[in-house]
Amino acid sequence: MSWFASPFIDIWRASISWSFLFIAGSMCAFSKNALRRACLYGTLAALIFLITSLVRVDVPISFGIIFCMAGSTLLEAILQKFHITLQGYIPAAIFFCIFLFTLRLPFGTIGIGPLNIQIPQILYTSDFFAWLGFPSKYFLSGDYYPLLPYAMLYLCGASFNRSALKHGYPHALMKLSCPIISEIGKHPLSIYLLHQPLLLLLVNLLTGRALF
Repeated sequence: MSWFASPFIDIWRASISWSFLFIAGSMCAFSKNALRRACLYGTLAALIFLITSLVRVDVPISFGIIFCMAGSTLLEAILQKFHITLQGYIPAAIFFCIFLFTLRLPFGTIGIGPLNIQIPQILYTSDFFAWLGFPSKYFLSGDYYPLLPYAMLYLCGASFNRSALKHGYPHALMKLSCPIISEIGKHPLSIYLLHQPLLLLLVNLLTGRALF
């Protein structure tokens, strides 16, 4: 299908995942225990890998977006341990620039526009550091969001929202109210984990295909 070719699929995917990680990072301003959340996300990431490996609906998910949230939240917990609080619009902008600069790191380069630097290929000879952003050419995953560059979006959101919370949100924004969205917002992780299996089941029921 033509939709699943660049640039459409890239724009569509980025509009979802980039905002997903930015908002997840923004929630650090309201979190009471980053380490506990990191452990929860890490456990779920391991379960997702196990289930997708056993079911084999698609390529198993190794180091997907939930893993990225786990690693990023753990990094946030470590910074808190050393009393380092990420806050401010300038740090947020710096993290976003680092994200853009390292966006092509998993493909062997860093840079923006004409400024393009080749990374030594020896870093991509095994999958030992695939979680960080250095996968080998044989690495496969149904969902892949390594810490570099994607943790930068998470830290960008954390810095941005802490500053926004400190200075106060716009009055017009605070007046907005949508009970349905508010209710959904109370259970985002459960909805995320269930939406794909439920959609897959629905499509298979509508098409009369076996699920496995």
